Amino acid sequence: MMNTSNGMISGPSSSSASAAANPPQSPGIKTYFKTPEGKYKLHYEKTHPSGLLHYTHGKTVTQVTLAHLKDKPAPSTPTGTSSNVTASSGFRSATARLLGGGNGNRALSFVGGNGGTKNVGASSRIGASFAASSSSTSATNTNFDGKGTYIVFNVGDAIFISDLNSQDKDPVKSIHISNSNPMCHAFDPDAKDGHDLLIGLNSGDVYTVSLRQQLQDVSKKLVNAHHYNKDGSVNNSRCTSIAWVPGSDGSFVVAHADGNLYVYEKNKDGATESSFSAIRDPTQFSVDKAKYSKSNPVARWHIGQGAINCIAFSNDGAYLATVGRDGYLRIFDFSTQKLVCGVKSYYGALLCCAWSMDGKYLLTGGEDDLVQVWSMEDRKVVAWGEGHNSWVSGVAFDSYWSSPNSDGSGENVMYRFGSVGQDTQLLLWDLEMDEIVVPLRRPPGGSPTYSTGSQSAHWDNIVPMGTLQPAPCMRDVPKLSPVMAHRVHMEPLSGLIFTQESLITACREGHLKIWTRPDNQSSSNTEASNPTTSKPSLTSKVGVSS
Repeated sequence: MMNTSNGMISGPSSSSASAAANPPQSPGIKTYFKTPEGKYKLHYEKTHPSGLLHYTHGKTVTQVTLAHLKDKPAPSTPTGTSSNVTASSGFRSATARLLGGGNGNRALSFVGGNGGTKNVGASSRIGASFAASSSSTSATNTNFDGKGTYIVFNVGDAIFISDLNSQDKDPVKSIHISNSNPMCHAFDPDAKDGHDLLIGLNSGDVYTVSLRQQLQDVSKKLVNAHHYNKDGSVNNSRCTSIAWVPGSDGSFVVAHADGNLYVYEKNKDGATESSFSAIRDPTQFSVDKAKYSKSNPVARWHIGQGAINCIAFSNDGAYLATVGRDGYLRIFDFSTQKLVCGVKSYYGALLCCAWSMDGKYLLTGGEDDLVQVWSMEDRKVVAWGEGHNSWVSGVAFDSYWSSPNSDGSGENVMYRFGSVGQDTQLLLWDLEMDEIVVPLRRPPGGSPTYSTGSQSAHWDNIVPMGTLQPAPCMRDVPKLSPVMAHRVHMEPLSGLIFTQESLITACREGHLKIWTRPDNQSSSNTEASNPTTSKPSLTSKVGVSS
């Protein structure tokens, strides 16, 4: 299903920087791609140690989390705290707005017992009979200064941590999990006790750890971890997606492959027995609280039948979105635990979702090869992005991109978002609702009529609260075409993240690429376009198929 006729695919690439920064590329992969505002260049890559056995890759799909450790903790609080600014999550975008500070090009080294230094390739191993080690007895990395921006990603049975701003490809830390594989993770920049990193496993087990402590420690153990759902005692199906609840001071949710989602409180004992009533109707959404006040998890949400593939909180924590194997996007009011709205995919399962920073729009992608744009104001699908040749596996809004035609008034807002898929392509899209073509009405048996402008003035009455809508008719939904399509990896892609300086793409096999934005490159780059003059009119890209 790979599109080999795409004009973006060329012959062998040429490196525009040093071999260390830009290693030789595979044939057919360019080291840059062009957008209306300029050229994105491949800056460097991150990957796992070459010794990792290839057969372990197929057991998991690489997910990427960005973590920003801003301030070095005071000596009296060794676990430290993180910055107090959050952004929309999914995947992954909960710390997007914080990025930009750096670790420099310094590669971390760890001081060993003999006084010499060594790279952190040492594994940290935990098992079913896990016992947390004490930080007071652990060897520490004296060169780690307690701050920086890091990439956390999983491959096979391991979690890897890389310094985002280091030119080194290999991770500075690896943590191997015995008897299970890490499936998902999330970082909380607001964690007050230092336990800021969540890790969900294939066995259903969940851990919280301090990222700072993992980087400080050189032992072969996962340091000071809190263990939840031990040995799958509450739910033994695999963790599929995990997220901190914004502004909750330690609550988090874990989605599983059996259609259940659990709410935990970090400050409660994870080993406490927790039980729930039997699910009355597996086809219906239901919420049950734990039978005992000291139980953890504290609540179970039965979303429906089939796996929950991805969950994402809106930036303010008010809404929780889920997408799953049954093809439904569901949006819940998290505080009231009520279903607000939802819609069925055009075809097949939905695999990923992401919120806009203002909470007005939600992206989904899945097995119908489409990127779906959902409007919270209208509770409808307002656009479909067509351009992928296979399943869409990752979506994200670019919260750093500013519209060239915005005057700061908030009107005529244009959004930039990206998507990646199993066709190995990265696509970038522009969404401008004031210029999108929306259906006014569709007479019975006739063709719909269309108009530009604010869609809310033209849609039919908003559907009732709690309604799951069927997939809309293909001819009723405006179509978007990407402003850029580029093949960025040899393997199917699994995720993307926007930062202030760059765009990060990841493939299933655990290889990451960092693409520098046009405005963060040298001023001598004469090929970078002036964004105020190069922006194409969106009316030429947005329309409705007849």
